[in-house]
Amino acid sequence: MIIIDGREAKFKLSSFENLQEVLIKVMEDDEMKERIITDVFVNNEQFSEIYPHQAEDIETGEIKSLEIQSVPVNQMAKNIAEELGKVSQIMNKGAREVAGLFRRADDSEALELFQDLLDVTRDFLGMIALLRNEYVDVEEIVPDFAQNVETISDLLSEMNEVLENEDWILLSDLLEFEFLPVMSNWEKAIAYIKSNIPG
Repeated sequence: MIIIDGREAKFKLSSFENLQEVLIKVMEDDEMKERIITDVFVNNEQFSEIYPHQAEDIETGEIKSLEIQSVPVNQMAKNIAEELGKVSQIMNKGAREVAGLFRRADDSEALELFQDLLDVTRDFLGMIALLRNEYVDVEEIVPDFAQNVETISDLLSEMNEVLENEDWILLSDLLEFEFLPVMSNWEKAIAYIKSNIPG
């Protein structure tokens, strides 16, 4: 049996060879036009692909129950925008902390936190890209959006070069005087995006 958002689906598991075929059929359905799948439960266990097209390897004969949950596209966009705000605050706090540690010559802890900050920044840019590509025309909503992306990308490249040269004071300066102002631009952009997502 296939359950989609709490209701039994109009098609049967036995009509498909594997999980991927089922998911493709579900996504092609007219009722899913403005929705996005958020969770898939196979035999009451959450399924997420460990490698590309893993769903193709799960034959429907192995599936006793399949539950699919989805949300409207606009709701997903709002959720992502909400997360962006939280991530932005974490990045601000992290940048201040890393700069302070470098200025106090606590290099090992600063480097560890700086690596975390870079990872979070990459995730942040990934979420921005997803929002832009999948849910909302961000360029239309935020006129200087492309400039913000370019600025932060250039800044990350510059910080990597400074990191290789082990110039901790310059890295602190970049974090405090360039990274933090760029992040305040993002906060304005995120607020604008959230208020302009329809629905």
